[in-house]
Amino acid sequence: MRTLPDKITPLELKSGTVMMDGGNFIVDPNDWSEEFALHMAKEEGIELTPLHWDVINYMRERLAQDGIMVDVRFVSKFLAKQQGISKKEAHNLLYQLFPYGYVKQACRISGMKQPRAWSTG
Repeated sequence: MRTLPDKITPLELKSGTVMMDGGNFIVDPNDWSEEFALHMAKEEGIELTPLHWDVINYMRERLAQDGIMVDVRFVSKFLAKQQGISKKEAHNLLYQLFPYGYVKQACRISGMKQPRAWSTG
């Protein structure tokens, strides 16, 4: 279930103001920027590596292409193909990159709206 989706607060960045919901998700994914990703990653205690950026960019591309947040299964499939590993290994790698979960960290940092239901990912 969504957490406080209607409680909107501004996040002030050098590049401008980004509106955040009560679950600390971006309200409008079009407001996303690399500065936003770096800020959110810092809040999560994650130092973004090139592999993190590959995942973030893939998620952003799929959002632009499909108009919705990409499911964790497709991100794992992307990592498996890119890294030449099994889907299970890719799933484990995804959780090494974002240890507190796909929705809580990868989706927030990538500028996805808060999902209506939590993925068990």
